[in-house]
Amino acid sequence: MSKHIARPWLFSQEDQDPRAATGKTLRWGFIATGGIANTVAGDLVQLKDAELYAVSSRRQETADAFAATHGARKAYGDDGGMHGYQRLLADDAVDVVYVATPHAQHYEVAKAALEAGKHVLCEKALTINAREATELVGLARERKLFLMEAMWSRFLPSMQRAFAIAASGELGEVKWVSADLGFPAPYDPTARIWSPADGGGALLDLTIYPLLWAWGTLGAPQSVSAVGTLNSDGVDSQNALTLGYDNGAIAQLTSSLLAHGPRCASVAGTGGFLQTHGSINNPRELHIRTGWDEPRVERFDVVGVGYCYELREVTRCIQQGLTESPVMPWDDSLDTMRLFDGVRSQLGVRYANDQPRGV
Repeated sequence: MSKHIARPWLFSQEDQDPRAATGKTLRWGFIATGGIANTVAGDLVQLKDAELYAVSSRRQETADAFAATHGARKAYGDDGGMHGYQRLLADDAVDVVYVATPHAQHYEVAKAALEAGKHVLCEKALTINAREATELVGLARERKLFLMEAMWSRFLPSMQRAFAIAASGELGEVKWVSADLGFPAPYDPTARIWSPADGGGALLDLTIYPLLWAWGTLGAPQSVSAVGTLNSDGVDSQNALTLGYDNGAIAQLTSSLLAHGPRCASVAGTGGFLQTHGSINNPRELHIRTGWDEPRVERFDVVGVGYCYELREVTRCIQQGLTESPVMPWDDSLDTMRLFDGVRSQLGVRYANDQPRGV
């Protein structure tokens, strides 16, 4: 994994309105029309230098409905043997695409987008495994195109503030981090979250959020141990990870599709601790206590649902000719996928995409 992060990735735009233009307007194409695409589209249209230009879906009527709801000019469904997303990628007016398909399709669609000369924001997890992620990063580097994993929580003012507090030394030396995310998801073999073919399970859908708290305050770990519960389809319904660091720090992360959890993150240091109130992926309060003093509370509002900050970063980077975000760099996505590959090996989780193509 990458070198231990002594100071986490921070950026200086927390006090700026993410809706304000930072350059030339970009025309976006959305690939897929599910719940997350609808939510992100609602935030994208608030950016003054972003246009939701096109959308694709397998069914033309679904693409048409999404376009009508969000004001997109073009709608592409499957037609004449071409997938809707292929038709969208053939549209020269599209500058950047947002890939919101199930996990198992991220590689195929993002690869096609990069080959078509489009910049890419791809939903997390970036791919199914590290091999696919490495190939996408290599292609983006070769084509000199922007690629970023859509880890939206990294860019939120509350998260940036939490990472800044941990990096400032106010908490002393961080010694342990705990974070959990869980909710009961009724089993449905046709649902993406439970489908082995789609990369379903708690790991790729949920664990990336608890992991963010360890990554943002301690950096990449030197060891990982994992236990989990697999259902009869081989999908992990819950997992628990313990991350170890050479300096003696420990992170304990839990994700579950079986049970409600407090959805709380704690960052504990030799001089104090920080704790979230509200979901760990979009906390609205941070409670900070130094020594035995009474905790102070810092409260946060977000613009839109919270995706505006991520979308601003993508837009700004492309306008400035960057191929990767300094806040969400390629190495972090690659290290995350390597970590998840190792966790899956310990849990016994296999995906169809793990089989090399053409074999």
